[in-house]
Amino acid sequence: MPDKPLTIATYAAGASLAAITLVYVFGPTFFLDDESANSSSSSRKKGVVGLSNPANDCFINSVLQALAGLGDLRTYLIRELHRRKLDGPELYNIDAARLKKEPNLWKINGLQQGLVTEALKEVLDKLNERPIYKKTISAQRFIVALEKAFRTRISRQQQDAQEFLQLVAERLCDEYHAGTRARRKARTAHLPEIQTEEVVDVLKNVEKATSPSHKDVGAASLENGREKETSHNGQNECDEDGFPLEGKVESQVECLTCRFKPKPSESSFVTLTLNVPYEPSTTLNHCFDVMLKIEHIDDYTCDKCRLQHAIEVKQRELDLARLSEADKERLKYELSKIEDAIIEDPEKPPKDVNLPTNPPKRRIARHMRFTQYPQVLAIHLSRSVFDPGSISTKNMAKVEFPETLPLGGILDQKKYKLVAVVSHIGGHNSGHYESFRRQLIHQPYSTPHSFGADGAYSISASPNPSAIQSPRASADANGQALGVDSIPSPSTPGLSPSDSSFSSRPSTSSIQKGPAPTSLPRQDVPGRGGHSRTASTSQDKVDGRLLRTQSISEKMRLKRKAKSAENRWWRISDEKVKESKTSEVLSQQKGVYLLFYTLVKSRDDL
Repeated sequence: MPDKPLTIATYAAGASLAAITLVYVFGPTFFLDDESANSSSSSRKKGVVGLSNPANDCFINSVLQALAGLGDLRTYLIRELHRRKLDGPELYNIDAARLKKEPNLWKINGLQQGLVTEALKEVLDKLNERPIYKKTISAQRFIVALEKAFRTRISRQQQDAQEFLQLVAERLCDEYHAGTRARRKARTAHLPEIQTEEVVDVLKNVEKATSPSHKDVGAASLENGREKETSHNGQNECDEDGFPLEGKVESQVECLTCRFKPKPSESSFVTLTLNVPYEPSTTLNHCFDVMLKIEHIDDYTCDKCRLQHAIEVKQRELDLARLSEADKERLKYELSKIEDAIIEDPEKPPKDVNLPTNPPKRRIARHMRFTQYPQVLAIHLSRSVFDPGSISTKNMAKVEFPETLPLGGILDQKKYKLVAVVSHIGGHNSGHYESFRRQLIHQPYSTPHSFGADGAYSISASPNPSAIQSPRASADANGQALGVDSIPSPSTPGLSPSDSSFSSRPSTSSIQKGPAPTSLPRQDVPGRGGHSRTASTSQDKVDGRLLRTQSISEKMRLKRKAKSAENRWWRISDEKVKESKTSEVLSQQKGVYLLFYTLVKSRDDL
C-alpha cells in the first residue's frame, strides 16, 4: 500500500506530540513536589506565594500565611465545600420571598451558604502554589467576601492579628454549624409532631432525663428518627471531624465549706488566649499552668449553702411559740420543699418559697480542663498591659515555646506539633507582623514519590513479598548450565519447561568459580568438594549481615532526610519570602504572638 508509510509517520508524530504534551503539562507539577526538588541541594529557586501590602495589611497577610500552612484546615475546607456542592444550593439558601418578609434572616442565609469558607479556600489554594519564580497576589478578594458576609468594613485602625484571626475563625465555625443545622433540618423534616425549632430543646430534655419514664413522646419519636438516619447513612454526622480549630474547655467549681460541686460549665473556643506574666522571661507551659491551675475565689454564693442557711432561718422562726398554726404549717411546708431541693438539685431552688435575701458568702475552688481537643490549636499570647493611669503598653517578656507541646493528663495526653508562628516586631501601638510556616506538603497536594534522586524505584520494600524463591540457574561439574527444573529445592515445586523460558538456555552469569552471593539457602553442587556446604553457609551469614547493615543505614538515611525536611521553614513578611530553620523560629521568644499547633495523630509523626 503506497500510503502505509505515511500512516505510520502520522501515528508516530501524534504519539510524540502526546508525549511532549504530557511532559510539558504534568512534568513541572510532578517534579515541584518531589523530595529531591525540596532538598537543600536543589538548585531550583524555591519559594511560596507572597501577599501584597497596599494599606498596612501585614496583620491580615501574616494570619493568612499561617492558615495556609495548616493541612487539617485545608482538608476541612475541601470536605465542607464538596459536601455543599453535592447537597445543592437549594438546601442552604433561604427563599427570596421569606427574606423579604424577615430581613433579619440574611445572617443565617450567609452562614448557611458558607461565603467565607469558599473565599478562604480560594486564597489558601493560591498561597500553596509552588511558583518557579517570585509571585505575589492580593488578599483583597477575601477581604471583600468577609465584608460582604458581615455587611461592614474591616477596620484598619487597630491592626491586631489576633482580632482578625478570631473574626475569621469564629465565622468559619458558625458557617460549619449553620450547615450542620441545615442538613439536620432537611433530614428531620419528615418527623411529625416536632417542629424544627424544637429539635434542640427536645435533645436537651433527652439529655437531662434520668430515666426512660421522663422521656416524652416527641423525644422518643426523635430518637427513632435519628436511629433510622444513622442506620441509613451508616454513621452519624456527629462522629466525623468537625471544625478543626474548635475545642471545648470545662470549668468546675467546688465549695470549700459544704463540698458541693455544681454542674460544670462547658464553653467552646477557636483561639485560646493565654496571659503572659509580667516577668523578664517565661515559658508556654507556665502560661498553661496559670490557666489550668486550681484558683480560689472568695465571696461566692453557694447554692447548697444558701438553702441550708434558709433551713436554719426558717427553723428558728418555727421554734417561736407566738406563731399561729397556719404559719407553722406554712413553714413546715417550705422546709420540706427546701430539703427536697437540696436532695434533688440545689441549683434549682423551690419557686414558691421565699429565701433569705442575705445568703452567706463562701470560698470556692475552680479549675479548668480540656474536654475536646482541637485538631489545630491556635494560641494567642496576650501581651497587652492596661494601666488606667497611663497608656497601654506591650509586655516584652520572652516566652519560650516548644516544638512539641503535650497537653492533658497521663491517661488522655495529647501531643501537638508546631507548624506556624506569627510574631510582632514593635510596640503596642505600632509595629509589623510576619509569619513562619513549616515547609510541609500535605498529601492531597503533593506527589512525594516521583522520579527524583532515587529514580523510578520504590523507596520502601514491597509490602507483600513472595514466599517462593526466585528461580536460579546453576552449573554442573563440567561447566554446563543446568535448567531450573533440574535443581532440587525444598521451597520451590517442580517447574515445567513451559514455566521457565530460560531453562533450555545456558546462563553465562551462572558459569563462575563460586556460587553467586545470596542470603538464600543453596544446595550442594557436585564436584565442589566436601567443604562446599560450609563455605556456602559462611557466605550466607556474611551476606545476611551486609543486607542488615544496608537496611539499617537506609533507614537512618531516610530518617535523617525526613528530619532535614521538617527543619525547613518559610519566613514570610508580606511579599518577601525566604527560607528559615526551626532554631530561628524557636528563637522568636520576644515577639511571638500567635502559635499554631497541629494534633499528632500517631507517635511515628513525632
